Amino acid sequence: MGDENSNSAPGPHPNDRIKLNVGGKLFETTLSTIQSGGSDSLLAALSNRTTQDPNPSPVFIDRDPEIFSVLLSLLRSNRLPSTSRRFSKQELADEALYYGIESHLKSAMSPPPFAGIDASIVSTIRPASEGLPSAFTAAAGDGSIWIAHGGQISSYDWNLYHTATIRTHLEDITSICRVWPEIAVVGSESAAGLHFYNFSSGRHVGTTQWTDPTDTRIYKARVTAIAGSPSSIFASFDCPHKENCVLVIDKSTLQISSELCRQSGNSAKHVVPEKLTWIPEKNLLVGTAVTSGAFGYSGYIRLWDPRSGNVVWETSEPGSGRSSRYGDSFADVAVDTDEATLYKICSKSGDLGMADVRKLGDDPWVYLKDRNPSMRNTTSGGGGGGGEGNNSVIHCYRKQVFVGRGGGLEVWSRVEGRDDESEEGFLHRRNFVDKVEDCERGIIMRIEGGGDRLFVSRENVEGIEVWESSHSSATVSVL
Repeated sequence: MGDENSNSAPGPHPNDRIKLNVGGKLFETTLSTIQSGGSDSLLAALSNRTTQDPNPSPVFIDRDPEIFSVLLSLLRSNRLPSTSRRFSKQELADEALYYGIESHLKSAMSPPPFAGIDASIVSTIRPASEGLPSAFTAAAGDGSIWIAHGGQISSYDWNLYHTATIRTHLEDITSICRVWPEIAVVGSESAAGLHFYNFSSGRHVGTTQWTDPTDTRIYKARVTAIAGSPSSIFASFDCPHKENCVLVIDKSTLQISSELCRQSGNSAKHVVPEKLTWIPEKNLLVGTAVTSGAFGYSGYIRLWDPRSGNVVWETSEPGSGRSSRYGDSFADVAVDTDEATLYKICSKSGDLGMADVRKLGDDPWVYLKDRNPSMRNTTSGGGGGGGEGNNSVIHCYRKQVFVGRGGGLEVWSRVEGRDDESEEGFLHRRNFVDKVEDCERGIIMRIEGGGDRLFVSRENVEGIEVWESSHSSATVSVL
């Protein structure tokens, strides 16, 4: 009995060697390296098969041996070797997908954590046709982006490779939101309705219209803004006679579940919301609108509780807040959903104000002081107009606030320490994100973060700029 046990073959050891014949080229490595690709990978499955054979011959894989050499090096060191520069990102991604180790490649190729203070432009995405983007969304959080251009939508995956373009029935798309991995919700300021498109099939799968059987004037309502929560889609609708509202749509049925804020649209305080943002922590929907004319800017910020349909807080400018700030209405508003904080950029002074959603009142605004000596008394370039805040847009991402002033881009970041002059006590530091030549590209129209990237569009400029933290842009691209 003892002899029988002693003669049994020992089990495989992580340092055991395995031979693979890839495209006619022989590779030798260890079981631990091959199996580091994961139990579901093709390589792990092949290694299990060879360990069951006492005298295995090299497993033949009919694939490119040069790219396999790169992927094998990735499994050994969790880094891409310098030889990866010989291949495009897509060539590497296709082979990694075949071997089942795409997650390893994605980790190695993804940009570092995004910090606006050291970001730079690494590329520009230009759709093949009708290259002027009218809307885009990077909401997936993996660095991918969907771009609307004309009546088409083009998708780009995590490595910014073009994966599909679908043509919609619309002549132009001015609002887009990614509410499911393969479903885009779009609206147009020139056509009625909220429309759902499936990217996997390229088909139109549904439409929601705002109608009222008791009021025949409610027809041909166009969508101006879209947002989503885990269970609902929110869309602001605007009729030709300016009456407007926000509809709450059930994601599971695509049916309208409630109507928020129906208003006449006959004044700046009642125009259709042009931005909608969901705050998960507070279960609140933020709607904002800004108009400008001969007498300057005016607008409102309104917070709803969709469960009750009630407005829980609102403010309008001019007409509220400190008398010293009267006439310095906001030019744009953004929401930091991670911190439940509102930010606004003032139209005349260009000052940046913040308000904690948990502490809202008659005048909740704290105006940030620039604590970067090199930035004081400076503006970030191009197209400012008559006030520091004119032609300004604002976006919050990763606890940073990005401000586009004309053609220039700057970032406000919280830093360690306390500011005794601030009611909130936080120190904020302002820095330019861009260079002088970047400011000359055109007026910034929209900023949105996704994954470890920032995406920027400019007025009458083709394509979407892609910004990443600097050490990524300093490396040699594998494109």
